[in-house]
Amino acid sequence: MKVIIMGCGRVGEAAARLLDNEGHEVTVIDCDGRALARLGPQFRGRAVQGVGFERETLVAAGIEHADAFAATSSSDDVNIVAARLAHNVFHVPRVVARLYDPRRAEIYQRLGLVTISPTSWGAERIRELFSHAGLDSVATFGNGEVSLIVMEAPMALEGHTVRSLLVPGEITVVAITRDGKAMLPTMGTEIHYGDTLHLAVLAEAMGRLESLLGLSEGGY
Repeated sequence: MKVIIMGCGRVGEAAARLLDNEGHEVTVIDCDGRALARLGPQFRGRAVQGVGFERETLVAAGIEHADAFAATSSSDDVNIVAARLAHNVFHVPRVVARLYDPRRAEIYQRLGLVTISPTSWGAERIRELFSHAGLDSVATFGNGEVSLIVMEAPMALEGHTVRSLLVPGEITVVAITRDGKAMLPTMGTEIHYGDTLHLAVLAEAMGRLESLLGLSEGGY
């Protein structure tokens, strides 16, 4: 996959290294040569110095043949302009823009532009950690609407089936790891004490999950 990353700050640099290590053809754009220099000699991709929303810079980076474009600069305005150019003018199949302002992110999502908002994600993550300390969220999806919870099955669940934890549209048991081996459970799969449970949970259902697990009053 041919990828262009506009902005070589912490996020852009980290994304570039990850994609480069996976074997993708990565080009990084930044107007600051010192930022590009941080990529170092181990980076196998290209570095293009220039303004990331100027047509000449984008063409020089190979946007006409790009499969994906990520706008990760520190400016919401720059990211939006660059992402809209990539999406609307050059018709890059996959375009993502990082936006700090979650209100603007929602607006552009409605216009068909994929955005990520570290502000929304961070706020939701803090709320989760404070409100549901007994549940460890290892990943979130969207703007935190769904969390992936990984936890050890408590003694209270010994002998119960996966069906007892399922709440349609709110809680799903994605996988169970037992004796070092993962499985995709059925509704009738029996839970053993000490199993590692992987659950997808709607944010609004975290309290309900705590009750089902016996972490609050009303559990088993």
